[in-house]
Amino acid sequence: MTRRKIELFTAGCPLCRDAEEMVRKLACTSCEVQLVDMHDPAGAGRARELGVCSVPAVAVDGQLAGCCTGRGPEESMLRAAGLGRAID
Repeated sequence: MTRRKIELFTAGCPLCRDAEEMVRKLACTSCEVQLVDMHDPAGAGRARELGVCSVPAVAVDGQLAGCCTGRGPEESMLRAAGLGRAID
């Protein structure tokens, strides 16, 4: 039987636990759900390979899900929000 590999990148926080609950609820008999611990160097390395910028994040068959891409801090946006600029 062919299985779909679901990787859930998690740091164990309440939001990550909510995401795990949702993923497990949505998973079917063809889905193999694997939790990837971001505290583990191997898990963090796998996250870097896929371009994970924030957690929780989900990859399906080695591809980061569209809802999980393009997130994370960006220097230009942080600077625009005032980070690094003294308040007069």
